[in-house]
Amino acid sequence: MDEILEILENNARVSLEDLEKLTGKSKKEIEKAIKDYEKKGIIVKYKAVINKEKIKNGNGVIALIEVRITPQKDVGFDAVAERIYKFPEVKSCYLLSGTYDLLLTVEGKDIHTVASFVSEKLAPLSSIKGAVTHFMLKKYKEDGVILTKREKNERLAITY
Repeated sequence: MDEILEILENNARVSLEDLEKLTGKSKKEIEKAIKDYEKKGIIVKYKAVINKEKIKNGNGVIALIEVRITPQKDVGFDAVAERIYKFPEVKSCYLLSGTYDLLLTVEGKDIHTVASFVSEKLAPLSSIKGAVTHFMLKKYKEDGVILTKREKNERLAITY
């Protein structure tokens, strides 16, 4: 992978000046490369990783849903996946090898919202053969960023 992409992947807010120092390329070269990556769809979005557990009332429910589907003739899994990932509750959708075909990340304001999504939107699709829903209890790491720090044990050791 290009060094500009590697740097941006780790820190999308890095300045052009810093990119210039880190890569040895000129600002014009860097700007041109970034515009080209955006135009080609290589860079799709810039985002912040937010630890939602630290935001009051910012916690919804996140579920990982494994889905078994019947691929459609001439289009395979793509058409079914597209229909599923267009639902606003679906934050990510991956094609997998193994027992299940798709892995979905679904977000809702509460457990009932996710349950309604599964029972009213996902399950009725004719291509769905089965699904298993796992509710996320805690995030430790996301996109390479550790979200929780272990607290130091402040207790005094007992000696005899």
